[in-house]
Amino acid sequence: MFKPFRTAAVLGAGVMGTQIAAHLANAGLTVHLLDLPAKTNNKNNLVETAFKKALKQSPPIFFTEKTTHRVKLGNFDEHFHRIAEADWVIEAVVENLEVKQKLMQQLEDVIREDAIVSTNTSGLPIHAIVNDRSESFRQRFLGTHFFNPPRYLKLLELIPTSDTDPDVLKRMQWFGRSCLGKGGVIAKDTPNFIANRIGMYAMMVGLRAWTTQGYTIEEIDTLTGTFVGRPKSATFRTADLVGLDTLLYVVENLYPAIPDDESRETFRVPDVLRKLVSTGTLGAKTGQGFYKKQNHQILSLNLETLAYEPTKPLDLGDMQAIEKLPLGDRLPALYRDSGRAGTFFRQMMLDILGYSARRIPEIADNPIDVDRAMRWGFGWELGPFEIWDALGFEAVLADMKVADIPIPTWVEKMHRNGGRSFYWNDHDVYDLKYQSVRMETPADEMNLVDLKADSNRILWQNPEAALLDLGDGVALYEFRSKGNTLSLNVVNGLAEVLDWLETHDDIKGLIIGNDSPNFSGGANLAEITMMAQSGNFDAIVNLIVQFQSILQRIHYATKPIVAAIQGRVLGGGCELVMACPYVVAATETYIGLVELSVGLIPGAGGILRMVMRADERAASESPDHIRPFLQAAFETIAMAKVSNSAYEAQELGFLSPTTQIVMNADRRLFVAKHQVLHLDRLGYTPPPQQNAILVLGQPMRAALEHAAYIFQQGGFASEYDRYLANRLAYVMTGGELSAPAIVPENYLLQLEREMFLPLLSQSKTQERIAHMLKVKKPLRN
Repeated sequence: MFKPFRTAAVLGAGVMGTQIAAHLANAGLTVHLLDLPAKTNNKNNLVETAFKKALKQSPPIFFTEKTTHRVKLGNFDEHFHRIAEADWVIEAVVENLEVKQKLMQQLEDVIREDAIVSTNTSGLPIHAIVNDRSESFRQRFLGTHFFNPPRYLKLLELIPTSDTDPDVLKRMQWFGRSCLGKGGVIAKDTPNFIANRIGMYAMMVGLRAWTTQGYTIEEIDTLTGTFVGRPKSATFRTADLVGLDTLLYVVENLYPAIPDDESRETFRVPDVLRKLVSTGTLGAKTGQGFYKKQNHQILSLNLETLAYEPTKPLDLGDMQAIEKLPLGDRLPALYRDSGRAGTFFRQMMLDILGYSARRIPEIADNPIDVDRAMRWGFGWELGPFEIWDALGFEAVLADMKVADIPIPTWVEKMHRNGGRSFYWNDHDVYDLKYQSVRMETPADEMNLVDLKADSNRILWQNPEAALLDLGDGVALYEFRSKGNTLSLNVVNGLAEVLDWLETHDDIKGLIIGNDSPNFSGGANLAEITMMAQSGNFDAIVNLIVQFQSILQRIHYATKPIVAAIQGRVLGGGCELVMACPYVVAATETYIGLVELSVGLIPGAGGILRMVMRADERAASESPDHIRPFLQAAFETIAMAKVSNSAYEAQELGFLSPTTQIVMNADRRLFVAKHQVLHLDRLGYTPPPQQNAILVLGQPMRAALEHAAYIFQQGGFASEYDRYLANRLAYVMTGGELSAPAIVPENYLLQLEREMFLPLLSQSKTQERIAHMLKVKKPLRN
């Protein structure tokens, strides 16, 4: 077991330096962020200005406002001595080899003998930065290349030199995965390492299709975006976001650094890119790049005139049938397409796949590291070699030969030795010795793919949910509905599973979770709307009663039930989680009671639990002490706030202070399982019944309604928003009670039910639901 870092120093407060410092602070470290001294009386002016700018970034780089206080600002003149406190020092100064070498010389005189030093350079040789340092220093030095933004992108490229101590590398791998939530990939000390080398090549292939092959910007972005399992920013929107000047700088530096790259000419900068940068057309930061937004219309660049024009219809044929296929089937279908879309995709993929294969072993030792780098760093759903397998290994190989695309020796030899796939089963991938490498799941993670494939592990299932045996007497309830919504199948399944749990003494407890990016999108609005439109309001009432009852059963179950959550946890999904006595949450959990955005109020205990938590947070049972916490809870629900992180969810009241928060989302089911086992060993007892909830009655209701009025008058809420907020205030303060009173849980649950159905029949609520189902965005009518 390695020792975690507790104090770090980040040298350089540029875009990456500030964000790396922020993420280390998110992980609980004290971080010294230092930069050059300003030429003013306040030598911290440069670093303070950079930090203030970073605080305004969207999406936010810190988990909570409190987290920012872990970052201590300073300058190299007055505060360089602080580096002696650091367990880990990260260099992120200007990309200049001489500057970095000089800084390393200064560091060697200050750092502790056991401190690790790393560089975040993306374009300079790692080994050259420390050539003149002592052996001891070089043994504790490596490259740690974070991807922008560090908080949100999983990839951390680790680049050891020939002198790096193997234990130092192992410690960085462990800390990155367990404490920073990163996916570590070991890269060779080569230009642009792994992800940027392949990613930049793919971008240049897209650019050249525009400049030489007659495809439009929109057509290329369609065929390099979500349609093929890549981010929606695709090629040209990504370039605009990165900055055309940054793109030019990277390519200009890469080209001379790879004289032996057989595809080097692909990295030659197109003339149009130089022209754009020379005229100050730099992308999103200047308001125009390959795209420009003008009068609420998106325009794109005309290659010949360099003028911006409205988008033209795509000339890619009918791709609707292909688009409906799952990605694993969609890619082969597009590859076989005989039209312009298929021609582009085939040429592009043969080029990129061939290039990726030829970069092994130059940049990495096996396909899995390349694939992980592209998935974790560039957001591809499948890496190059996974795509190759999906398209058909032998078909792609044959097409490469026809197209005279060079095929590396190791691929040819693998094929001669019987290899027909890079991933020849779910666990093994070929390495350079043409032998399989076992892809082990880390000991503190769980592989649900394997579990779901084992029929002996399935204890119960219906079309949209299943109960899986995780071993050691722990079961997992996993729902698989579209968007992980709480459909009728999911709700009914949960009721059946709770019955099952009570009758199986060999099961110690239950986890509610899944392996999807998002835990739950909330109630299935489409099903509820169909019931309402058909006039089947009794069914809706029964559903609400049933769901409330199920959540109460979960809360008071005699066996431990733990929710393991990640990503979006909205509406009814949030109510489900709040009902669970114990929760394991990934830090990147965005949870909220968002019902007011679709014209409803929480109807399955969400209001009840927010009122209870307001009571619990107060210093005493005095209404004066409870009032500010209830006001905050009211505003949180009325504004449909969603947390920025699991830590902020605790501040907002959606997660309890006892929630176990994990930086690496892949560990959440493992941690949840061990929490169930721990609670069982302690002799689990359910929470005590809450039959004495203090609600504040009419005086508080008037105050909350006045707050809603102020919001409307200030232009922050519509008239219907205010109406909904008043209905919310009615429930939160106890309905018609004229003064503070003690009520049981069922009292508030009944108020939730009584308010939900009338709102569903309102025309403005129906408009909001229809709009959400159609465009996936809230309507403020």
